[in-house]
Amino acid sequence: MKLGTIGPWVVGLAAVAWVASSLLPAKPVRGMDVDAFGRLPVLEGGRIKPVDSVARNSLLMIRSQMSFRFEQEEGGQKRSHTVGADEWILDILFRPAVADAQPVFVINDPDVLSLIGQKLSQTNRYFAFRDIRPFLAEVQAQAAVAEPIDPKQRTRFQGAVVNLYQRVDLYLRLQNTVQVPGGKPLLEELAGATEPSARERHSLLAGAAFFRPLPPQGTQQANWHSVGEGLRDLAGGGAKDAGLTALARVGAAWTSADVPAFNRAVAELRAFGVAAKPEAVAQGDHEIVFNRVDPFYSGMVIYVAALLLVFASWLWLPELLQASAFALLLAGTVIHTGGLISRVILQGRPPVTNLYSSAVFVGWGAVVLGLILERMYRKGFGTAVAASAGFASLIVAHHLTGDGDTMEMMRAVLDSNFWLATHVTTITIGYSGTFLAGAIAIAWALRKHLAPKLLPATDKTLVSMAYGVICFALFFSFIGTVLGGIWADQSWGRFWGWDPKENGALLIVLWNAIILHARWGGYVRDRGIMTMAIFGNVITSLSWFGVNMLGVGLHSYGFMDKAFYSLSAFVGSQLLLMAVALAPRRFWLGAGRGDAGVGKATGAA
Repeated sequence: MKLGTIGPWVVGLAAVAWVASSLLPAKPVRGMDVDAFGRLPVLEGGRIKPVDSVARNSLLMIRSQMSFRFEQEEGGQKRSHTVGADEWILDILFRPAVADAQPVFVINDPDVLSLIGQKLSQTNRYFAFRDIRPFLAEVQAQAAVAEPIDPKQRTRFQGAVVNLYQRVDLYLRLQNTVQVPGGKPLLEELAGATEPSARERHSLLAGAAFFRPLPPQGTQQANWHSVGEGLRDLAGGGAKDAGLTALARVGAAWTSADVPAFNRAVAELRAFGVAAKPEAVAQGDHEIVFNRVDPFYSGMVIYVAALLLVFASWLWLPELLQASAFALLLAGTVIHTGGLISRVILQGRPPVTNLYSSAVFVGWGAVVLGLILERMYRKGFGTAVAASAGFASLIVAHHLTGDGDTMEMMRAVLDSNFWLATHVTTITIGYSGTFLAGAIAIAWALRKHLAPKLLPATDKTLVSMAYGVICFALFFSFIGTVLGGIWADQSWGRFWGWDPKENGALLIVLWNAIILHARWGGYVRDRGIMTMAIFGNVITSLSWFGVNMLGVGLHSYGFMDKAFYSLSAFVGSQLLLMAVALAPRRFWLGAGRGDAGVGKATGAA
């Protein structure tokens, strides 16, 4: 069998194997099975999830990373090692003095740094809670002044100090979930649960707990409990919660670094969970697999590799490298699709529930359309635009993970399974198509100026691809908009209310229709249709993200200052690319130095 036949298969399978390798058993931390602790189910944010998800999301919100390097003294020697999210949350819960010394707070604002007695440094922007604690009252006071101000009107410092205080508040709630820092360890708290002096600590733990680790017991109990609630029940004469006892043993073993005791206590806690809530344990195991694979980040990496191979194929070994790039794109699509299906199963909802999931789904739709185009035309352009669109959308999704749990409880405006499965999904497919057409047009514009020679057949292929995708996008955008009107009529009593999101959806439909009619009427040719397709990216981005930042309308989910600047930069880049599409070929070379016959190759506007 020739290399050109088996090579692409090897490349695609290697990509899948690389992702699958993340499922290998995690290494113990100092001999302790921290991975098993991370699998334990808890209730947080209105849904059951493993401790690992709580740890990952919390550390991501506080530090913007899911692990960090930490140097501590052990056995008289300093030891530096990478602390993962599960190890970090164990320190937060049971070794608060160690956690307070770990550099988990990222602070970049010079005025906030000055507020906590630090200076802006290129080498260090991560600080421990013990660095912030002496200045906590001042941070709280400044945040109290800034919080009532509309986020759109806050200064840079006000936004930064509110952000820091919110992260400190999350940190303190985590620390007060299982035991009071500086107070009695949980095992001792259990032994003296009936003491009058313990009531205040129990109330603090019940009120401050970030998550509830104790599953309901028996048929009479339906709610998950926090540690504070379990201690209060015990103090009131209730039966001792077996899960609470096992959790206390986990904490004692982690604090004393007793490896056998820790592993036994974690196994006991898991067995208790299986007996009380087997479906919650099973869901936690599923989500752990999802977390480990991290399908959307893995897919992003594979899409970049596919794009690089396409570029290489235009210079060397076109047949082998083009096929290998397609195999990588296919592998990335499999991983991307698996991630979408996992989210649907874990949430019990269709794939689009918030901005994060819409970014993931838009990218998936664009990639699938690109796969189809590549199979139709087999020139590598379908692979290139699909990989670019998939990577770009997953980058957007990746930056949205800093807000915490991406599988959050649904906003009331979306809390309808039927309409979520129809209107939202359909119109998001329309977004995918419009963005893909814009990506093809961008590729056409860049090729016009960068390719050493233009082939009319290739130009015709790209224009045909864009035209077909615009037709596809128009159909789904129109159907999605109509379904949205039906949803609005049933939910709010009116079919159309000129809400910004509704206006944005209508603009996408109208713009795609204008492009097609301009082509049919002969008002534009190749250059014109491609320039208009690029502007479709601007309209779609404003409808997708822009209306969420206006602060008005039923579809507005709040202002995001970082997204505002990113969105402005994106719109500016698209306007620049439109100018590139309209400019004469290689205009920077001067008159008379471009290729002859450019008009025949590119078409008039």
